[in-house]
Amino acid sequence: MQFRWLKRGQALSGASAGPNAEVIVVFGGWAVGPEVFQHLTGPQDILFASDYRDLEADLPDLSSYARVSLVAWSFGVASYGHWQQGRADPFGRKVAVNGTLTPVNRATGVPPSAMTRTIETLSQDAYQLFLIRVFNLEQPQSDIDIAARREELQAIERRGDAHDVTFDLVWISCSDKIFPPANQARAWSEDMVRDIQAPHAPFGQFKAWQELMA
Repeated sequence: MQFRWLKRGQALSGASAGPNAEVIVVFGGWAVGPEVFQHLTGPQDILFASDYRDLEADLPDLSSYARVSLVAWSFGVASYGHWQQGRADPFGRKVAVNGTLTPVNRATGVPPSAMTRTIETLSQDAYQLFLIRVFNLEQPQSDIDIAARREELQAIERRGDAHDVTFDLVWISCSDKIFPPANQARAWSEDMVRDIQAPHAPFGQFKAWQELMA
């Protein structure tokens, strides 16, 4: 697992970020990079987490920020839940997007048969088909490290359900072809869910980070 800054303009190491400064930590999805977030505007600094083969990495020092928020997407939701266990919770607001704390589950996650098939048949061509399902659109050719991404899926499956984490807002895409929307709905309390007409990667529906966090 690694953290990397996508935007870091409000506070540099050792400097005060000011009374209104906010950083959003994004636990991204499997095998999809930070590009899906790059168009989102706002004053927030953005720290991106990826590669869930292990969950040993710690956050950098974020104490200079007035607010620290979380966005967890897809398998990033359960990976965040496991990562948070045993650590102090730094987040004042948490938003989940098209994922659950039970990542491989016939009723509340990705069906086990689909997970097994993805692991066993992972190839460059299969990855391209996965991207089409993520965006519900044809995608440019992209290369991945097949062995590393298979190991990541196996690690996610092996960890299983994450411990209970309270989210403030959960987005569920009605056209999600990765995490079935009905499974997501069963996984969350209805009062925290907001539906959106979008694919598994719904971020093109938003212009600013604040719209996603609201």
